[in-house]
Amino acid sequence: MTKIVLSMREPGMNPNSDELASVIIDRLGLSPRKEGSTDKMHKTLLELYERQKRANREKKPELAVLTVEEMAILAGITRQTMYDYLKRWLDLNLISKTSFIQGSKVVIGYKLNGQTLEAAFEKAVSRIHGHLDDSKKFVQELQRIIKNEKIKAAQGKNTYSEELDEKTPENEVIQ
Repeated sequence: MTKIVLSMREPGMNPNSDELASVIIDRLGLSPRKEGSTDKMHKTLLELYERQKRANREKKPELAVLTVEEMAILAGITRQTMYDYLKRWLDLNLISKTSFIQGSKVVIGYKLNGQTLEAAFEKAVSRIHGHLDDSKKFVQELQRIIKNEKIKAAQGKNTYSEELDEKTPENEVIQ
């Protein structure tokens, strides 16, 4: 089950790139949730952006890719913990998994899911909007079902009342 946790954190006055990246990571629910965890997850986002810019500039898409090991080092966590966090990044569609051949090896890693940070963010926004739209449909369906259940219950009650009325002595005709 995918869990999207958005926060309302705001940047301070005149934030630098580290602070703003950290706020974005928090607002999207991509920061570690355990108390006392690393507060360097935003460095991964900044590096993904820098690599994407460089890949675009040099027209070498493989330059945009970060391996899990590199991402973990940037975030100050273990590779295994980074895998746990990557699921959230992928669920939001902010990054995508990719591979390329380097020498005789296949390198598997992750890159921004767009040509720019803003394009990747738009994909995350689209994923969140899709989730909210689905939730809205569920709410509408719930409302319809509740209404129908009440109508059925009322009809069932009326039918039962009519049956009782027919069987009561008050309705018998005396000859």
